[in-house]
Amino acid sequence: MNNDNPTSLIAGRCTLVGAGPGDPELLTIKAVKAIQAATVLLVDDLVNDQIVQAYARPGARIVHVGKRGGCKSTPQAFIERLMITAVREGETVVRLKGGDPFIFGRGGEEVEHLREAGIECAVVNGITAGLAAVTTLGVPLTHRDHAQGVVFVTGHAKTGAGAAEDPTDWRSLAATAYNARLTLVIYMGVSGAAHIERELLQGLPADTPVAVIQHASLPQQKHVATTLGRLQHGIAEAGIASPAVIVVGDVLRGLAAAEAAVGETKFGT
Repeated sequence: MNNDNPTSLIAGRCTLVGAGPGDPELLTIKAVKAIQAATVLLVDDLVNDQIVQAYARPGARIVHVGKRGGCKSTPQAFIERLMITAVREGETVVRLKGGDPFIFGRGGEEVEHLREAGIECAVVNGITAGLAAVTTLGVPLTHRDHAQGVVFVTGHAKTGAGAAEDPTDWRSLAATAYNARLTLVIYMGVSGAAHIERELLQGLPADTPVAVIQHASLPQQKHVATTLGRLQHGIAEAGIASPAVIVVGDVLRGLAAAEAAVGETKFGT
């Protein structure tokens, strides 16, 4: 054994696991196996408790490390230190995240910090909320007649020293979405809906269909179908709150027609 190699001295291992949007049945088989093997589980707030209860091994150390916008959260640096310390102590660590670790889950940041500490980390993908949300409504993200692509974007700006006031150029994004026929999927955008609506209207028509889906895939899921010009009002009228996904684009016109047929549509001006 080469003791000059710091990785040779590390007895444990770490895996970032995507727990999916909430429904335990949407877990991958690989995710279940990783959870069952873990001796330490660091669990995000958005992970369904049923997943941990069903698959965590007896005696596993379960640490809840809440990360939710607008609420008191466990500092990211503290979570990363916990992961590194546990792996160095020989534990089999699973960092269990809602959705997919590499889609707005800070998975990239965590992998970088682990590598800096000499720890290689495996990643198990999960179904991201942006995909599950529209699927539950019977809507695709792409469609040959309506959308040639999809953009996943965060509606929650990075805060802290050096952070841009609004890192997303919503006006340019709207123009691109209009010209290239793209669906926009906006994560963590409910609190900034008024700003997002105002900026997107600079490049997209006011009657562009929008759906906002809260608690995607869970029994308490609810949604509102509206238009871009009524985005903030639709959210308020329906009582939608975080965690929710905002979807913008013509792929939703089928949903509008279906809801209109049963008198439930909220599309219009």
